Amino acid sequence: MCNTWKIGGFLALALIAGVALVLPSTRQAAFGGAREDAKAAGPAHYTVVMTEGHNLLVTDNASNKLYFYTIDKDKPIGSPLKLRASVDLTKVGEEEITITPHNLEKADK
Repeated sequence: MCNTWKIGGFLALALIAGVALVLPSTRQAAFGGAREDAKAAGPAHYTVVMTEGHNLLVTDNASNKLYFYTIDKDKPIGSPLKLRASVDLTKVGEEEITITPHNLEKADK
């Protein structure tokens, strides 16, 4: 009986030692900076509010602005979208919000 306890105790110690050697190798090393995939796990920087193929309404969550893009008049769907206007969303709740126009057509002429 005593010999069985010695063998069992030796096997238990060997098992514990084996687990103790394997576990540290499965953990990730500690680094001073954040990992790349952890950085991307934060909230989205931009949110698409609406799109119909010829226009795009997107919110910049970092600067609290709403941007409106659309194609030029009489251009086919899939043409490049151009910035037409933006709105400062920090003004939401006020009596009046001013739209900032971005007239690119006038700049082309």
